[in-house]
Amino acid sequence: MIVTYNWLKEFVDFKFSPQDLCDRLTMVGLEVDALEEIGGNLDSVIVARLESVEPHPDADRLTVCQVNNGNEVVQVVCGATNHKTGDHIALAQPGTVLPGEFKIKKSKIRGQVSQGMLCSEKELALAEDSPGIMILPEGLVLGQPVFAALGLKDFQIEIGLTPNRPDCLSVVGVAREVAALCGQELKLPVPQMNETDDSIEQQSSVVIKNNDGCPRYAARMIKNIKIGLSPDWMVRRLEAVGMRSINNVVDVTNYVMMELGHPLHAFDFNFLQDQKIVVKSAQQGEKFTTLDNQEHTLSSDDLMIYDGKQPVAMAGVMGGLDSEVKNETETVLLEAAYFKPTMIRRTSKRFGLHTESSHRFERGADIDMIPVALDRAASLIAELSGGHVLSGVIDSYPRKLDPVALEISAEKTKNLLDIPVDCKIIKNLLESIGLQTQPGNCSDCLKVNVPSFRPDIEREVDLIEEVARLYGYDKIPVSMPVGTVDAKLPPQRQLLQKSLRQAIVAAGFSEAMNYSFVASDSLAKIGVTADDSRSLQIKILNPLSEDQSVMRTSLVPSLLETVSRNLNYRSSDLSLFELRPVFLTDPEKDQCFEKLSLTAVMSGQREPEGWSQSSATVDFYDIKGVVEEVLAKVNVYNVSFEADSLQPYMHPGKSCRLMLGKQLLGFIGEVHPEVLTRFDIEQTVYLFELNVESIISVAGKHAQFKPLSRFPDVKRDSALLLSDAISAEQVMEIVNRSKVKFVESATIFDLYTGKGVPDGKKSLAVRVCYRGLEKTLTEAEVSKSHDKLIRSICHLLEAEIR
Repeated sequence: MIVTYNWLKEFVDFKFSPQDLCDRLTMVGLEVDALEEIGGNLDSVIVARLESVEPHPDADRLTVCQVNNGNEVVQVVCGATNHKTGDHIALAQPGTVLPGEFKIKKSKIRGQVSQGMLCSEKELALAEDSPGIMILPEGLVLGQPVFAALGLKDFQIEIGLTPNRPDCLSVVGVAREVAALCGQELKLPVPQMNETDDSIEQQSSVVIKNNDGCPRYAARMIKNIKIGLSPDWMVRRLEAVGMRSINNVVDVTNYVMMELGHPLHAFDFNFLQDQKIVVKSAQQGEKFTTLDNQEHTLSSDDLMIYDGKQPVAMAGVMGGLDSEVKNETETVLLEAAYFKPTMIRRTSKRFGLHTESSHRFERGADIDMIPVALDRAASLIAELSGGHVLSGVIDSYPRKLDPVALEISAEKTKNLLDIPVDCKIIKNLLESIGLQTQPGNCSDCLKVNVPSFRPDIEREVDLIEEVARLYGYDKIPVSMPVGTVDAKLPPQRQLLQKSLRQAIVAAGFSEAMNYSFVASDSLAKIGVTADDSRSLQIKILNPLSEDQSVMRTSLVPSLLETVSRNLNYRSSDLSLFELRPVFLTDPEKDQCFEKLSLTAVMSGQREPEGWSQSSATVDFYDIKGVVEEVLAKVNVYNVSFEADSLQPYMHPGKSCRLMLGKQLLGFIGEVHPEVLTRFDIEQTVYLFELNVESIISVAGKHAQFKPLSRFPDVKRDSALLLSDAISAEQVMEIVNRSKVKFVESATIFDLYTGKGVPDGKKSLAVRVCYRGLEKTLTEAEVSKSHDKLIRSICHLLEAEIR
């Protein structure tokens, strides 16, 4: 909201300097964002008179002017054409810096000396455009600064209002706060007008068919008007608060809106087909063209103003193109109404039309200001356009809104704010901003009647807040809050979830953040069929779009979409994960439940591009290592990898299940090429999907430690001839389960098939490390243990020693 210092002084007699006023407004909750002097640093632009105007000898479009600045006559070359000898003009002397950092210097123009510049309104930032230089009224003192001579010296104050203070969306509203600050009376404008004998009720009528959307609608009529330019004082004042001048009638509606805070609209009465006003909801699909020449398709939720046959205005937002005030307009019907804030907000947002009018109606206009604003505007239109105001007012107010009455307790106010206040102090503070008070039901209570211009005051605490800001936030004692801190360990589930996230981030993965809402066909893209329990998706009642119509039952589609999107942006080396719940349905219990899932993808090169790095791409063993590392972080070991994940989106033969005993922990492998094609992914992607709920149920509370031996180890190697069907995991499982003494660790270090190895067989080399905790092992002890271990493997797997 922008107001000016001088405009405020018309309503309140205060002595504050502009800066002091801004500081005080900020302290009562009206934060001032900017203070700018109008005409500041332009005192060197002075009133001068043209003594002569002669054509430039070397330029057809220039004139050479002799200019009297009050002390001397100087020569100025000018390019305008609207000036003549004897005119008073605005002279910018050398050294002046005009708005836009344009510095005036003494110069030569086509061989003629020019000692300054004759200024236009645009060059002085007094108008957005101007046809020529500024011609000043006669009788001004030569040499006087132009802004001072014209009474334009002022200060523009920009206030950053919070949405709950619609009462301050006007000069009068801010002046009310200033009056409370200085203890002076607020002076409201008193309309002066002469009404004709003709009555408005004989010319027009108002019918409200949607009382909920429009509780009150009032109108006046002004005839025999002449559309023209507004006087300079109104143009300057509107421009000072950020509005441009249009014509004398429209400018009045804008002026009164900025002054009193209530939007108005003027209709060209001759273009109202039935010459009446009907307020009702729009018909679904109806078309309407607004003042900005844009056509809109209406819905039944939009509140509209009709002329009996067709819509002529979008209520509270913008008028219609056909009924706007034109140069030929002779009769206007002036509207002042109150519209339901939620309806105006909904219409404004849907069509993207945010206007000064909708800004005020959305936050809540003052329903009692309607007759005041209507009379003020009608009197100004009659004054500026030469029109005649018809007698009477059409004021349709079928169901009056009940005033809000609250009680405030002095004791409660004192306890909440920790300030010494009583009923008398509270009464003075609240009445200073226009609230009416009377004794309450108890000795330390006041009954407060809340005026309609303060829709934000709904409860007692709102009144206490008013007391606080008017008393002075700076006067409220500062005290540190006192409290106790209870230190509790997070639940085990939360700790494990955090450990999983930290582990995968430490492995070089980045967390993707996707919506829990997905398209209903997202599972079909990864091959999940109707007989899969994940196909029972939970539908959203009011989805934002079809792409977000169901709750996701798998993280896989979202992550693959993320991979596809990154590849489109030429980011091809990816390690991404999501640790989020999926939302499933139990068909037997007909209930929904959440299940935490950890899903990750890897694709692209293993190492960053560089002269010393390998260009190899990631493979199954990269992502397998990540899974083992993540599970180890929560103390889950000895996980087995069983061939074929049995998931439709995984590559058969290149994927497997993660098992801990008989418990399924998840899936890992390469994503099926057909699935990648559906997501427009042209490079191999590896994926793992872990059931976090299962992992939490088997996670160890802490790592198991064994004492370190200070004795040397002994390693023994053996090559075994095995069937191709036997996996390395089966060999290692026997080693890990064996009760053979002194075995510390074992590893498979060689695999061989080919010459010397029968068909259907393979050679597997195992290295076993032996170590004693209490002594150095002898050759005999190591040989005995190793022979026992190898015999056990040969017996259980039908292997042979090579």
